[in-house]
Amino acid sequence: MKVLVVEDEERIASFIRKGLKEQGFTVEVCDNGDEAHTLASTSTYDALILDIMIPGRDGLSVLRSLRDAKNTVPVIMLTARSSLDERIEGLNLGADDYLTKPFYVEELVARLHAIGRRATGKKLTSRTVRDLRVDLINREVTKAGESISLTPREFSVLEYLMRSPGRVYTRTQILEHVWGYDFDPSTNLVDVHVRRLRKKIGHDADAPILETVRGVGYKIIKDE
Repeated sequence: MKVLVVEDEERIASFIRKGLKEQGFTVEVCDNGDEAHTLASTSTYDALILDIMIPGRDGLSVLRSLRDAKNTVPVIMLTARSSLDERIEGLNLGADDYLTKPFYVEELVARLHAIGRRATGKKLTSRTVRDLRVDLINREVTKAGESISLTPREFSVLEYLMRSPGRVYTRTQILEHVWGYDFDPSTNLVDVHVRRLRKKIGHDADAPILETVRGVGYKIIKDE
């Protein structure tokens, strides 16, 4: 899950980034509303964590502009204040959820998963292709009922590919979603992690689950 955190307090931004990364999220951070609006308008995120009191455009202004532009990215608003009027305004503008500082990162993670499920239109808690199952809540993977131990990055790559079986994801798409924009596009990180995944989930040449599309990227084979 790729998340943009918009928070100008460095300590809080660092706390959120660290906590989410430990849970396998890909996290980008910016500290002002103008940059946040540009990033959210030009890049793809699974969710925004948007503080209200930020330099430049405030959080409510960013949210209003995104919704006016028909941008439906899920948004969790953050505020140090507990004003009912402010919460109501944010929700009326199209915020999906609200958290008042201080908060526990575990609660933020739970809320991100919840809005992610709502965004898909169903309570999706797992993804399954053939005998390979990814538990999105507990971050566990099993194949034919047997548990497979994956690193957080390996899990994120597999979860991303399994979102749309049959769809080809380019190496750049995978890199940006799992590692963010701080990595050199020419890196072989994606290929290395895919090779490790194949070893762990098994690779049947006659009936592969994870297939290489030469010159493009990778895909999970769609069930017939």
